Amino acid sequence: MENKSHLKKILWGIGIFILIISGIILYARFIGTSGLYVKEYKVTNSSIPDSFYGTKIVQISDIHYGRTIKKQELQNMVDKVNQLKPDIIVLTGDLIDKDTMLTDKMATVISDILKQLNATIGKYAITGNHDYKFDKWATIISDSGFMNLNDRYDIIYNNSTKPIFLGGLSTNTYQKEKTLEEKIKVMNDYFATRTEENQNSFPDYKILIMHEPDYVEEVNPENYDLILAGHSHDGQVKLPGIGAVILPNGAKKYHKNYYNLNGTDFYISSGIGTSRYNFRLFNRPSINLYRLVDH
Repeated sequence: MENKSHLKKILWGIGIFILIISGIILYARFIGTSGLYVKEYKVTNSSIPDSFYGTKIVQISDIHYGRTIKKQELQNMVDKVNQLKPDIIVLTGDLIDKDTMLTDKMATVISDILKQLNATIGKYAITGNHDYKFDKWATIISDSGFMNLNDRYDIIYNNSTKPIFLGGLSTNTYQKEKTLEEKIKVMNDYFATRTEENQNSFPDYKILIMHEPDYVEEVNPENYDLILAGHSHDGQVKLPGIGAVILPNGAKKYHKNYYNLNGTDFYISSGIGTSRYNFRLFNRPSINLYRLVDH
């Protein structure tokens, strides 16, 4: 009788363990991947021009369309972003998941929805390592009203002669066409054109958007005041007391929400969608809202 009682306790324990694990898996799959949080940050810097005080920048990243993010989820994201009334929107890569069978119809759906995003100043996008395989990416971005900022920059004015600088780097996972050194040279060459004569109209406040955060040390971060990246998903699955469980290549060193790199503000989005596995745990989908202020 004692052996049977002991066996029954073991079976009960196994059953409870299976229920708990099953519950966690179901939660991570269906609850953890749903909804959309806004992480809001106040960005202060004396180099921000007066005309940009109060400017709102919304960062969307790692949508991975075709996995947990489909048409309705993308529409929900657009509605949420528009509620924030952003001045600038940046998409820091991985709009489409590499395993998605992207059809012409699907590409049209994506661009039609993203086209609804409203920004008073402009919308900018770069590729992520998943976007790289899709020839339609550039067309989707263009049709959506975004500026393709891959390895280029824009000088942004806002009712003033003093602009800000916004540069973008394409994914660095694949560097067949250009090396990272060649990509960043475009920015460095521009910075070298500053002279005593043009400094009053030259941008003092400089922003860089990139995908894989671990390359940040190779892009001369001291040249920028604000750098925004994605890719890490902040581990996608996190455990209390442990943090991020699995981190992708390119986000092993830098993956948390914020780092201060010798005075440069470096923010990493936790992303919206899922990659490799359709689970998020203690890490709900999110977008970032940055407010540029003087103090």
